[in-house]
Amino acid sequence: MDLKILSLATDKTTDKLQEFLQTLKTDDLTDLLQSQAVKGRSVGAFLRAIFKGSPCSEEDGALRRSKVYSCCIQLVESGELQQEVASEIIGLLMLEVHHLPGPLLVELASEFVGAIKEDRLVNGKSLELLPVILTALATKKEVLTCGKGDLNGEEYKRQLIDSLCSVRWAQRYVIQLTSMFKDVHLTTEEMDLVVAKVLAMFPKLNLQEIPPLIYQLLVLSSKGSRRRVLHGIIAFFSELDKQHSEEQSGAELSELVAAPADELCHVEGTIILHIVFAIKLDCELGRELLKHVKAGQQGDSSKSLCPFSVALLLSLTRMQRFEEQVFDLLKTSIVKSFKDLQLLQGSKFLQTLVPRRTCVSSMVLEVVKNSVHSWDHVTQGLIEFGFVLMDSYGPKKTLDGKAVEIGSSLSKMTNQHACKLGANILLETFKIHEMIRQEILEQVLNRVVTRTSSPIGHFLDLLSDIVTYAPLILQSCSKVTETFDCLSFLPLQTVQGLLKAVQPLLKVSMSVRDSLILVLRKAMFASQLDARKSAVAGFLLLLKNFKVLGSLSSSQCSQSIGVTQVQVDVHSRYNAVANETFCLEIIDSLRRCLGQQADVRLMLYEGFYDVLRRNSQLASSIMQTLFSQLKLFYEPEPDLLPPLKLGACVLTQGSQIFLQEPLDHLLSCIHHCLAWYKSRVISQQQVDEEEEEGGLCHELDDMLESITVRMIKSELEDFELDKSADFSQSTSVGIKNHICACLIMGVCEVLIEYNFSISNFSKSKFEEILSLFMCYKKFSDILNEKAGKGKTKMTSRTNDSLLSMKFVSDLLTALFRDSIQSHEESLSVLRSSNEFMHYAVNVALQKVQQLIQRGHVSGPDGRNPDRIFQNLCDITRVLLWRYTSIPTSVEESGRKEKGKSISLLCLEGLQKTLSAVQQFYQPRIQQFLRALDVTGTEEEGEEAGVTVTQRATFQIRQFQRSLLNLLSSEEEDFNSKEALLLIAILSTLSRLLEPSSAQFMQMLSWTSKICKEYSREDASFCKSLMSLFFSLHVLHKSPVTLLRDLSQDIHGQLGDIDQDIEIEKTNHFAVVNLRTAAPTVCLLVLSQAEKVLEEVDWLIAKIKGSVNQETLSDEVTPEDASSQAVPSNLLIEKAIIMQLGTLVTFFHELVQTALPSGSCVDILLKDLSKIYSTLTAFVKYCLQVCQSSRGIPNTVEKLVKLSGSHLTPLCYSFISYVQNKRNNNLKCTEKEKAAGGTIMAKVLRETKPIPNLVFAIEQYEKFLIQLSKKSKVNLMQHMKLSTSRDFKIKGNILDMVLREDGEDESEEGTAPAHTEQNREPAKKKRKICLS
Repeated sequence: MDLKILSLATDKTTDKLQEFLQTLKTDDLTDLLQSQAVKGRSVGAFLRAIFKGSPCSEEDGALRRSKVYSCCIQLVESGELQQEVASEIIGLLMLEVHHLPGPLLVELASEFVGAIKEDRLVNGKSLELLPVILTALATKKEVLTCGKGDLNGEEYKRQLIDSLCSVRWAQRYVIQLTSMFKDVHLTTEEMDLVVAKVLAMFPKLNLQEIPPLIYQLLVLSSKGSRRRVLHGIIAFFSELDKQHSEEQSGAELSELVAAPADELCHVEGTIILHIVFAIKLDCELGRELLKHVKAGQQGDSSKSLCPFSVALLLSLTRMQRFEEQVFDLLKTSIVKSFKDLQLLQGSKFLQTLVPRRTCVSSMVLEVVKNSVHSWDHVTQGLIEFGFVLMDSYGPKKTLDGKAVEIGSSLSKMTNQHACKLGANILLETFKIHEMIRQEILEQVLNRVVTRTSSPIGHFLDLLSDIVTYAPLILQSCSKVTETFDCLSFLPLQTVQGLLKAVQPLLKVSMSVRDSLILVLRKAMFASQLDARKSAVAGFLLLLKNFKVLGSLSSSQCSQSIGVTQVQVDVHSRYNAVANETFCLEIIDSLRRCLGQQADVRLMLYEGFYDVLRRNSQLASSIMQTLFSQLKLFYEPEPDLLPPLKLGACVLTQGSQIFLQEPLDHLLSCIHHCLAWYKSRVISQQQVDEEEEEGGLCHELDDMLESITVRMIKSELEDFELDKSADFSQSTSVGIKNHICACLIMGVCEVLIEYNFSISNFSKSKFEEILSLFMCYKKFSDILNEKAGKGKTKMTSRTNDSLLSMKFVSDLLTALFRDSIQSHEESLSVLRSSNEFMHYAVNVALQKVQQLIQRGHVSGPDGRNPDRIFQNLCDITRVLLWRYTSIPTSVEESGRKEKGKSISLLCLEGLQKTLSAVQQFYQPRIQQFLRALDVTGTEEEGEEAGVTVTQRATFQIRQFQRSLLNLLSSEEEDFNSKEALLLIAILSTLSRLLEPSSAQFMQMLSWTSKICKEYSREDASFCKSLMSLFFSLHVLHKSPVTLLRDLSQDIHGQLGDIDQDIEIEKTNHFAVVNLRTAAPTVCLLVLSQAEKVLEEVDWLIAKIKGSVNQETLSDEVTPEDASSQAVPSNLLIEKAIIMQLGTLVTFFHELVQTALPSGSCVDILLKDLSKIYSTLTAFVKYCLQVCQSSRGIPNTVEKLVKLSGSHLTPLCYSFISYVQNKRNNNLKCTEKEKAAGGTIMAKVLRETKPIPNLVFAIEQYEKFLIQLSKKSKVNLMQHMKLSTSRDFKIKGNILDMVLREDGEDESEEGTAPAHTEQNREPAKKKRKICLS
């Protein structure tokens, strides 16, 4: 039978074939077809023959075709056919689909939908046919009858797709079904249905099945709905990441997503590759991804940014066209995230409304952690992004070698956080990925070498962290040794930072160390001074860190070497022996520096002490070197005055005078080395074994003793200096005298410290110290007197004191706290001199100021954080005791001297030390406060239980009592300087209080009470007190009600703009009086109002963004209700309305206040523009949401009514008041008219905010009209529309005004009435415009 059909099919006509097929039963034909297909015998030819004999134009042929199609589909799905046969059958069926009539296509498509719904498909091979059927169906124009009515082919195709997307898909066919749709022409609505269905299937699949499904979905997205596809993928993996992080913290996961974290990361990595590949083929997909992330930035960025999407964006940077856009987008997101975080931290009002969100920086670091799972496509983007952050947000400028941040404190903090994030990204990437370590190191070193004009401290810190982490790995890196070759050309500060950073590497790599030594030896003889200073810095660093056998341990030196991470035995026997030779060679090289410039010698003297402490075996060489150098400038004759050759310390080259030998620093170095050597080395060794060193020590002691005695005996004339000597900086003699005077002062300071250290509280020694101080003071007074007489200061800053911080601490303790009976008599010598005690406290202040400005102090241990912290604790404790024991009022009552009292200096010192500790030792605040406990009665167990807040509160109460005592005094006895310092200290200490604690509330209520009850006419005191009050209040609640009360007080004090109106004075805050109301308090409250408006703007932007995200989310997943966000939005809306309403009443008071011209008026006009801009933004938000069922709340209408009745009309009155006041100011004398151009320019500048304000009001009214139309609520009934402000130039009036300006004052006084009539239209115009 089959052969006959095949033979008949070869005829030219089909008549016989049709007749024969009609004679066959349908079942027989299908059985025959089935047997042919199973056997694999020329089934293709057989099918073609059947189709040839079954024309669709005849009913029988169409039915036969229908049966054949059904049979073939069952055969293909049965799985009994060979792969080639099944493919051939499907191919033939596809070719014939377009010949089928519409009803038959409907029937076939319905069969497929039913099979999918009932899960009858076995292998899904037949699904290849479905897209062809749907495509053919869409081309049918005739009306097809179905159960729901008559539809054409296109409509029926839409209905079938709708049905297909509404039925349950078997898990195993999701990928095939998704792939099938790419061959179907889909409308936008159909595409949305399909995408929504596929995205809804994600959670139901195994993790390993998702990458191929997403691949098919991305192919499908080329037809449209790209953004929805990306949104769905990102949202799914964002949720998965969140669930996994919750699982790690103890939360449970559903079974379907309970996959190991590494498996999830591998899957995400594969999907990111798929998406990036798709974007390479379809750039529109990449643009949609960027749009999606940008849109998410407006609301909650954590919904559009998650570790997965960040990794995807970083992978996208490998495509050049997207690189810059992605980095800009990520930078913006990170900066916005940090700013939002800081805004939240600084406002209790925002914290109650907005929950803490995940910071983008933590997402980026999560990507770094996940990149270990073969995310090579992400790693390069991470490296580039890390450097982009460090380059963009690192410190920009240098001032005197110090980095300076530009911008507000908020932007400074944000930039620092962003730069630190970049460093963390690079460091963590360096740790995880070995392959890219070389690249990171090279890029860091390149920046260190090439950026000589900009600060690179952040790169040096990163380099230090990298080297500390992996010194053994980096020892084979050639880039480090290449960098050493550039040392001679780098700034000294960079060289010091670089050498300190690579120090661990020098300890483990002999080759790197040898390379550095060669470079330093060459630099020692370079022509540039900086190169030689770099060589000295490098050699000193080597001496500190290569210990010689027998040196004291680092614990004995009280300071670690600093590289505890290097687990290498660098002090083995070979190393120790080699190190001794090596170190002695270096010292020999450094001796040559003693013949070079003063700067080079100074570095050497400052570095020797640290070397000695860390490498005690080098003491003999160092002490001998210093001794030899001192002998060059020492007069050995015991009766010769002065004892030092000061002339030899100054070098004359032609007409120029230079300091050749910093003799004071040499003596300081000798003193500290000698003191350390005597206390640490000789005490631990037998003196007879150290005869040479012991003899040297005695000789140095004798020299210092002799210098002391002879310095005391020396008069000004012995130094060839007296009050009549020339000290000007314009003559060579003056410069030389000035240098010599500074050297003498430095020598006196060193001798004071030396004699104190050996005095053992001897009265005679203390008398010598006082005599040395008087010598110091003579020269100090002369220099100050000469500097005061000159037109300019002789020196830009005072010379740093040579007293060490430890000595200053000990001296203050002895002067103020030592109550031992045996010391009483000797200390009375020093205590008898008020000037000496002043000097001691002043030096302490100078040391703390150095720490704040430079991050270190001058003198020994000046760069040792632990020693500095201990000294700070001691100094603060003494100053605190002195101030609280002898208050300023008691001390000043009997004072006759000019200048600050010791108590006031102590208070200033307390303010500086507290600031320094908060700046540099924030983690050690607890230890610092415990050290301030003067009584020291707490037990160890009790100490552990006392919190920082409790300790800070104890200190706060002492200063509160002092301030209350000050305020209780009479107005004329009020010490403004002391009050300002007390408030600064209270402000610093209040930052240590936990805002939720009872102690914080006590502090707030106390400050409020002071503001309400005490009135002082001191503007600076008022400003600092109110600033403290506001800083505390914002951490408790929003200050809007406070602003309203203060505005009423200001209005009452200054009066109304309408002089006929009498204002009833309110007295909420006594601190607001006629002297302080303007500009002090006025500017403060306006500044706070700006911050409140900034917070409100931020909230409006947040809820607008969330509405946009909800809209997109609803469109993508309509079954997910976004009602959860609605309640929080309603709360935020209510809070916004409350804030704006209270601010309207605040401005309502101020615009009626007769403010003086100047900054108050200017800033008020600008802030009025800001509140109208904020109101406009809120109205735009209402326009956005009023289409929903909610409409606009009643409170919005009340806010509009309040602004229309209480603010807008008064704004126009205030504008008239300002313009009239400025017009009156223009009526000046003839002399002033000569400078009329300057006055007019000033008036134009001051009136510039007025048109901006008018525009802001009119914009607000414009959007109110739109909102009224949309909401069907007449909001404009509360608004008095402003008069049109258009104008035209009237030539006759202009000529008249110009003529009048040229007339004399007398002529203006006798002008006829006609002139007044001519002026009237101009006046009337102005009144109409401004009403």
